[in-house]
Amino acid sequence: MQELIRVKARLIEEAALDLAETEKQKTSAKVETQKIKPKGVEETEERIGTSNENVDNNYMFKTYNIEEIEIGTNYFDLDAKIGEGGYGPVFKGVLDNTDVAVKALRPDITQGEKQFHQEVLVLGSIRHPNIVVLLGACPEFGCLVYEYLENGSLEDRLYQKDNTPPIPWRTRFKIASEIATGLLFLHQTKPEPVVHRDLKPANILLDRNYVSKITDVGLARLVPPSIANKTTQYHKTAAAGTFCYIDPEYQQTGLLGVKSDIYSLGVMFLQIITGKPPIGVARLVEEAIENDNLAAVLDSNVTDWPVEETLSFAKMALKCCEMRKKDRPALATVILPELNRLRDL
Repeated sequence: MQELIRVKARLIEEAALDLAETEKQKTSAKVETQKIKPKGVEETEERIGTSNENVDNNYMFKTYNIEEIEIGTNYFDLDAKIGEGGYGPVFKGVLDNTDVAVKALRPDITQGEKQFHQEVLVLGSIRHPNIVVLLGACPEFGCLVYEYLENGSLEDRLYQKDNTPPIPWRTRFKIASEIATGLLFLHQTKPEPVVHRDLKPANILLDRNYVSKITDVGLARLVPPSIANKTTQYHKTAAAGTFCYIDPEYQQTGLLGVKSDIYSLGVMFLQIITGKPPIGVARLVEEAIENDNLAAVLDSNVTDWPVEETLSFAKMALKCCEMRKKDRPALATVILPELNRLRDL
């Protein structure tokens, strides 16, 4: 109860502080009902579109008021709390007779308001089968309304939270391919590529059929379009993201590029086959391969790993974890084609 009171108090406090500015900007900043432009999933590059093509007349973004959000979440009932992201708690709710996930951004985070607007602008204008859909928002109180995915996060399923069964190896390879497909879509969005900055198993959600979708895209910064097509793409930024998954070169320089996400992707891929925490997982797998004993570090909950294919997957993941951006493989031409091959085994 105390936590509920604190959450609501923080939301109300932030709203009060921002009310004057909100009113001034209401016409321009208010999230209007808009049509979203989806992308089909094709093989490799054909899967990837931009947010400037193919209008979907059936997909609508909606603005909610705080009364609707409160009723939909039973007034932020703690029993409905399903997660705690870096920017605030997440509650399961019902809006428009549909199960949803409501993220209530914490007002005590300096990037909170900026991140909120980023997520609204980015996810409100992008739709892809492997990106969590932003259904709507409550701008005045910093709430985001997402589609609800029944199987929770990849992290929870890898660690078999609530005694869920282990994920079969075929499904793991499929999940990896889907994550890469969604990420390439973000990286190829025009006019400016989107860098996620916080890829990790906790930010990959799974629907009832174990289709994977990237969430928390709002952490991303947009890379300047003038260098969008270059091999290395940088944007000055403050360090953000979860430590074990952060590109070492980015940690040292503060220079962000699309290949910063590739490092995170590699760490996550190694977790997909080992089921182990991110700390030291790259070195663990590297040593196992050097000793011709990869099987010793694979997730033992899966008993039928295909030897050669898993070795190929592990080597590719390790290349993604190279210390220098320039040494990491390209997502479109190297990583995704290999993942598609493994997915189709």
